[in-house]
Amino acid sequence: MKNIFILFGLVLFLGACNDYQSTDVRLPDGFTIHARIADTPQKTEKGLMFVEKLPKNEGMIFVFDKSDTHYFWMKNTWVDLDIIFLSEDKKITQMYEGVPRTYTYTPENEIPYVKGNGMYVLEAASGTITRQGLQSGDTILFNL
Repeated sequence: MKNIFILFGLVLFLGACNDYQSTDVRLPDGFTIHARIADTPQKTEKGLMFVEKLPKNEGMIFVFDKSDTHYFWMKNTWVDLDIIFLSEDKKITQMYEGVPRTYTYTPENEIPYVKGNGMYVLEAASGTITRQGLQSGDTILFNL
């Protein structure tokens, strides 16, 4: 009986580890993106790779231990994304518009990537940067 409870607890724990937490991300113009949160470098860092269409008000935030330079490879990403790097104080440090999707058969040397410095990285629907008029130095608000 004790083993059943241990097994049940393990299943609950593993299930919880694969669930995403989420937060509302408020852009400077008041537009809100509902974003899943991925603590990296855990398995949840796969991000939006299985999403075939990303609504304007959905996205994903990656959280790192500290502000540092990070590379994002867009392998097996099915939607074009805007990638926004944020410092520890949640100010935009770098932005990339319309980073193209790739497929499983894309050769390694043709996979697009972006490089930026920050503690947080926001993946948003392509066109978000232009549509919302985001600029370097803008503060984006969210709670973790």
